[in-house]
Amino acid sequence: MKSISEMSRTLVFGLVAVGIGLAGSVHAQDKKTVAYLAPSLDISYWQWVGYGVKEKAKELGMDYVEYTSENSPAKQMDNARTAVTKGVSAVVIGPVSSTSTPPLLAYLKSQNIPVSFAGIGPQPGQTDYTSAVTANNYETGKAQGSFVCKLAKERGGNQVGVLSLPQDRENAQKYLKGAEESFKADGCELAQMLETRGLTVNEAVTQANDMLTAHPDIKAIYGMYDEAGTGAAKVLQTRGQTGKVGIAVADGSPTTIALLKSNAIQGIFFQEAVGQGIDGTQQVYNALTGAPVSKDLALVMPLVTADKVDSPEAKAVIARVFPPSN
Repeated sequence: MKSISEMSRTLVFGLVAVGIGLAGSVHAQDKKTVAYLAPSLDISYWQWVGYGVKEKAKELGMDYVEYTSENSPAKQMDNARTAVTKGVSAVVIGPVSSTSTPPLLAYLKSQNIPVSFAGIGPQPGQTDYTSAVTANNYETGKAQGSFVCKLAKERGGNQVGVLSLPQDRENAQKYLKGAEESFKADGCELAQMLETRGLTVNEAVTQANDMLTAHPDIKAIYGMYDEAGTGAAKVLQTRGQTGKVGIAVADGSPTTIALLKSNAIQGIFFQEAVGQGIDGTQQVYNALTGAPVSKDLALVMPLVTADKVDSPEAKAVIARVFPPSN
């Protein structure tokens, strides 16, 4: 039989253990989870945004889960409901399209879930979101349009082509608006614009080939997304026209950086995919913790040309474009 003192020690140790267990349980319940909803994880860009979300979540002590919407608004909505059912605290989303966002935002608002957009913003007029971390698409469109027009004129013409993102996305609309203003101001003619559906290099190859066949006087191509630049460069190489038709592209990747260095592409307007994930996660965390939130963050997309790509400034930008392992 235990002595009274031994029984007392056992009771104390038991109470301490229970206390530790309860504290651990409370701590586990307090830990926040951020869900990343990607339109498609087949696209490198959205993988890189997810990398930024995951790394920032780790830094902030948050758990991370991700869902792919497979370019389906219905799947996107299902993902949001699943994430909420599983108890996520916040959402960072690259939406399937801007037009798909109103019902999603209404639902997340009803569940008191803060939401940040990354890369693509909500439909114009929507306000029920925490933050939209996007590129400064309109100003980038103007700058890239002017650069493309300059490339065309350097090559003896004024006709340009555009390989466009889907125009149901607000970022694509802003890119195009800015580009068209620059084409008009700088004396260039938009011969043709073709919209992507899959954002694949193969699709861009087909579209660039069709465009140059229909409009052989095109002297420069404006690519709104990274694969457009890669596809256009492949077509020019096949046609023996590398350098004879200029190319400028938005986003940036190891592939297009290599094409830039070989002068198959003349300029990249870098978009900080990783940076958008980082900043979007910080904004929803701020909302959860009562810290100040920035409603709209439009990140600058600097132009980098071959002679500047290895500069310290360019390398600092590139570090927020894609993960270091890439």
